[in-house]
Amino acid sequence: MTNCKAKKAKRQRRYHAANKEKVAKRQRRRPEDAIQRAVFAHLRQRGTPGTFAVHVPAGGYRRPVEAAIFKGLGVVAGVPDVIAIRAGQVFALELKAPDGRATEAQLKTQDAMREAGAFVCTALGLDAALRCLEAWGLLRGTAA
Repeated sequence: MTNCKAKKAKRQRRYHAANKEKVAKRQRRRPEDAIQRAVFAHLRQRGTPGTFAVHVPAGGYRRPVEAAIFKGLGVVAGVPDVIAIRAGQVFALELKAPDGRATEAQLKTQDAMREAGAFVCTALGLDAALRCLEAWGLLRGTAA
């Protein structure tokens, strides 16, 4: 680890130690973010060689003008959180908190992706997401 990275990591640890309650509250507000971070950590550590995985940051609020620009550029509402490609096959994984549910736009996009030949799954929680990735052969081994 370079000196700069070590200093940054130390600053982050100090911040998290000093602001545990604030950090925990932010994580509770956005539980799907924590699931997504964990999924990508598993993909980095246990990913099958030759697998390319990415998150397409298309969500969130947009002002009407900005939304129109993005739509014109090809941004589609409801794209799943994890898109993976392996051996010419496309896999799409929508991540939800254990009590979450997919929106209408997400369901429509998932149907269109299935029609185009992609493998699509909506996972409620981290364990379900890992089982799905393992079943698709995108992760080596099994989560303990």
